[in-house]
Amino acid sequence: MINYVEKCLVSACLTGLTTRYDGKSKKSQSCMHCLKKTLWIPVCPEQLGGLPTPRAAASIIGGNGFDVLKGTATVQDCNNNDVTSNFIHGAELVLSIAQSQDITTCYLKARSPSCAIHDNAGVTAALLMQHGIKVLEFA
Repeated sequence: MINYVEKCLVSACLTGLTTRYDGKSKKSQSCMHCLKKTLWIPVCPEQLGGLPTPRAAASIIGGNGFDVLKGTATVQDCNNNDVTSNFIHGAELVLSIAQSQDITTCYLKARSPSCAIHDNAGVTAALLMQHGIKVLEFA
């Protein structure tokens, strides 16, 4: 029997699930290695927010995820559709899952308008960090 050190959330695409905007997976061996002694729950904020897979690629316009949460920036897909509410709703659901499971660490996907933490923080990453949850990023 494995003794799990911690319980965490992980971007579903990092585990090999086909949840990315393009319908592909982006399994990260380095992330999976970090998860070896954890009990992990895969999440996709964009799917939780009601967006389909595949879906149009999206970007944060006018700031970063913190700005989206403040209402001073938006998230638009490449077809100029405003998907801000989907991104915020998905982030709120991820936070709810984290809080209900007493999760303190999340492993998220780099270069994502939901999950990135470097360069341009994503909406979900920003919300989790605002609530004291440790966020680690994987390519």
